[in-house]
Amino acid sequence: MLAGGGAVRKNAEDVLLERLLKLVPLPEKGLLGPGDDCAAIPCGGDLLLLKTDCVAEGVHFTRDQDPSKVGWKALCRPLSDLAAMGGVPGEALITFFSPPDIGSEFWVAFYRGIGRAARKFGVTVAGGEMSRQPAGIAVSVMVTGRVSRRDMVKRSGASSGDFIFVTGRLGGAGGRHHLNFIPRLKEGRWIAMHRYATAMMDLSDGLGADLPRLARASACGFEIDKDSVPRRRGCDVRSALSDGEDYELLFTCSPKKAERLNAEWKQAFPKTLLTRIGRMTHARNLPSGWPGGWDHFSDSH
Repeated sequence: MLAGGGAVRKNAEDVLLERLLKLVPLPEKGLLGPGDDCAAIPCGGDLLLLKTDCVAEGVHFTRDQDPSKVGWKALCRPLSDLAAMGGVPGEALITFFSPPDIGSEFWVAFYRGIGRAARKFGVTVAGGEMSRQPAGIAVSVMVTGRVSRRDMVKRSGASSGDFIFVTGRLGGAGGRHHLNFIPRLKEGRWIAMHRYATAMMDLSDGLGADLPRLARASACGFEIDKDSVPRRRGCDVRSALSDGEDYELLFTCSPKKAERLNAEWKQAFPKTLLTRIGRMTHARNLPSGWPGGWDHFSDSH
């Protein structure tokens, strides 16, 4: 069991974000702005979800990888965030930056992947932009979604004693999974509509980075049974905690609902693993030996 330790610390990426947000106007009361998986603004009787994400050469993919799979990943990354809010996808805007040594055929193949993901998950590509740049390939994708006020799940609703669950298996980001994953849109919508999650987020930077974020948002700590963390073949516990790019759902659930959750989950999603890995605690601590996850602005990267 990983428990005890020091305060739930922030990584360099989170610290930089806090500094930047002090320089800009933020949403007024009643709107959900930076700090969750998506922004949310009122739109009729529902909430409009807004999310932007990116893929960059050398960080999220390498040039020798299939461009169509990179396109699939580029659109599915923000869809994973919509899933974590219980949302239904809507439109997308695609912006790409192309270096002079990349020809049009790369982008044709890339958009084949975008199209395949868009058709599968019900997304309309509503527009975008393209630009030349001196070096490196980069793509930014913005997506919209919708969710009812009643169904939306945030990171901040967990309480001490809530059980912690993850979908699927973790670790092994260097394998093919990060180019072939399926965003858990159906699972996230089901969890939200059945009121099982007290808090939820997607796992993109690894459990080691993302679980502390959920804990901070909910003003809790956590403890984890490391032996229960579900791992992909060939991955040890540290890899499962730290590799990132899992694109699974991390959520908390009241112990009163956990037994029914497990029973109904097996009926609804017999092919998707669901694992209880720990619980939220009153003390806002970071377990001893907690390895952390991916941090874009850490010196170690």
